Amino acid sequence: MTTVAGFGFGWRPELAAALADRVDLGFIEVIAEHVPLRGAARPAPTDLGVPVVAHGIGLSLGGAERPDPARLRRLADVAASLGSPLVSEHVAFVRAGGTEAGHLLPIPYSRDALDVLVANVRIACDQLPVPLALENPAALARWPDDELSPADFLTELVERTDALLLVDVANFHGDTVNHGLDAVATFDRLPWERVAYLHVAGGVVRDGRYHDTHLHPVGPGQLALLAEAVRRLPSGHPPAYLVERDGDYPPVTEFHAECDRVQAAANGGRAGGGRGGS
Repeated sequence: MTTVAGFGFGWRPELAAALADRVDLGFIEVIAEHVPLRGAARPAPTDLGVPVVAHGIGLSLGGAERPDPARLRRLADVAASLGSPLVSEHVAFVRAGGTEAGHLLPIPYSRDALDVLVANVRIACDQLPVPLALENPAALARWPDDELSPADFLTELVERTDALLLVDVANFHGDTVNHGLDAVATFDRLPWERVAYLHVAGGVVRDGRYHDTHLHPVGPGQLALLAEAVRRLPSGHPPAYLVERDGDYPPVTEFHAECDRVQAAANGGRAGGGRGGS
């Protein structure tokens, strides 16, 4: 299985200098739709000299329509331009009937939805130059016609497509708050040998609902689930886990402190201490 390893962070231009100061950075992830194919933007994610995962948000693999060939070609071109060891996308849909939602929407955990998703993922895997990892999405609401548990749905998905999983522990934390999911029991049933890497991010509870904002520090609940997830990864390869942040960027000292807290959770309480000298 093609993998990444170690501590990672979602690359954003606003974080480029702080990320360059992390001597422990093992890989980064970049939103594929934000990568220009013509002209070199500066700063660039490849400047850091670590593997870059192309992370798609626009394929709409969970939608009833087949993946747009132009979007697939562009994602493949981005992966090639970055030298990505793998590509990731979401178990979600973003458009229907030509209307763009502007958001990653969860799909029903039903047999019919799984069949459509499997067909779309197979098309994507055939067109992409590197392996595809699929991420469980955030969900403020669930569909009323779910037939499968999240663990059974994701397991059957990767078994039928030979794709990998990107386990977002913050999204499972959200499912715990919003839908009463037993995340630890769900982890017990996931196919961890198929997991490429992990996501963790911050969010906030408003009116009793957890919102996966990517604008807040990673909280204790997400860190606890990160530790649970890392313990389940197969031995023999360093765990790969990545922090997402999409705005309200903290001062650099707080940024590095949060990176160290995430590493400590993943390492069983041992902080990474990965800031370089200045």
